[in-house]
Amino acid sequence: MTKTLGIVGWGSYVPRYRIKVEDIAKVWGLDADTYKKGLMLREKSVPGPDQDTITMSIEATKNALKRSNINPQKIGSLYVGSESHPYAVKPSGTVVAEAIGTTSHIHISDLEFACKAGSEAMYIAYSHVKSAEVQYSLAIAADTSQGAPGDALEFSAAAGAAAYIMGSEDVVATIDFTHSHTTDTPDFWRRDYMHYPRHGGRFTGEPAYFSHSVNSAKEIMTKANMQAKDFTYAVFHQPNGKFPQRVAKMLDFTDKQIEVGWLSPRLGNAYSGSSPLGLAAILDIAKAGDKILMVSYGSGAASDSFIFTVTDNIGKKQNLAAITTDYLDKNKIYIDYGTYVKFRKKIRKNLEC
Repeated sequence: MTKTLGIVGWGSYVPRYRIKVEDIAKVWGLDADTYKKGLMLREKSVPGPDQDTITMSIEATKNALKRSNINPQKIGSLYVGSESHPYAVKPSGTVVAEAIGTTSHIHISDLEFACKAGSEAMYIAYSHVKSAEVQYSLAIAADTSQGAPGDALEFSAAAGAAAYIMGSEDVVATIDFTHSHTTDTPDFWRRDYMHYPRHGGRFTGEPAYFSHSVNSAKEIMTKANMQAKDFTYAVFHQPNGKFPQRVAKMLDFTDKQIEVGWLSPRLGNAYSGSSPLGLAAILDIAKAGDKILMVSYGSGAASDSFIFTVTDNIGKKQNLAAITTDYLDKNKIYIDYGTYVKFRKKIRKNLEC
């Protein structure tokens, strides 16, 4: 008999601090409406001075453990996907493992593939469970994204984390199909010793985000013999508010299908955490039988796609931990640009002076 495989626990985390689009625009003499209306962004999350990818990963994982109700010592592998690991040389995953109480008999790796590092972690964690290499595997998608002062990225580069425990017992959402669409498209990069990434202008939209997202979605739907109308929900990578809406229309998804996972207007772009956080928001309210399509996107460039089916176990787990929208909408603290710059350490001393 074939085992049911998929997500047994999920969790999310978003910092409390926020900065509004108009407060960034005012400092640089830019038109806030370009970003508020043109890109559908209102505000973004900001990590506090004592927060990073590791601390957010731990918080999201604690929520996932509450929902899975498993002993963390049963987790046999752990993957942290991020493009903002705190250390250039030292893993994030070992700190997370120690904090949640796993054993030393665990395979750990940090992953990086721009904004799809999180879905990459999910892909590998699921594959480990599917191969029966481990009983449970933990996948984390987390970022404290970077944007240079005054750059367009600064209006969207946000922070957040989502964690998924994969297993075969008490599954809340089966993983029915997976697919990846990958090419060498140089739309976004950051070299060693560069503080902030650069983006390739005209490569960012059509040949990068839209081409990979659309093709990955079409290919997985062909593999599953499904159409857009067969899904209850869909979530796409959200570099801004406009792009996921546009790609949804290109694939014949409705606004109703994407609205629950469409977080970017009030979150910003959580990079690796973007589509996984959207999926978490969907699982927070999903019902048995719901079909979910998730499509990530990472510059460089690739899109991972997943098709999930929600099981009867979902209802008993949804209220066991904090839900994503509570992190987004409650207990927010708004900061000005000066505080934001201090928190993000954007003021640097010139050591040559």
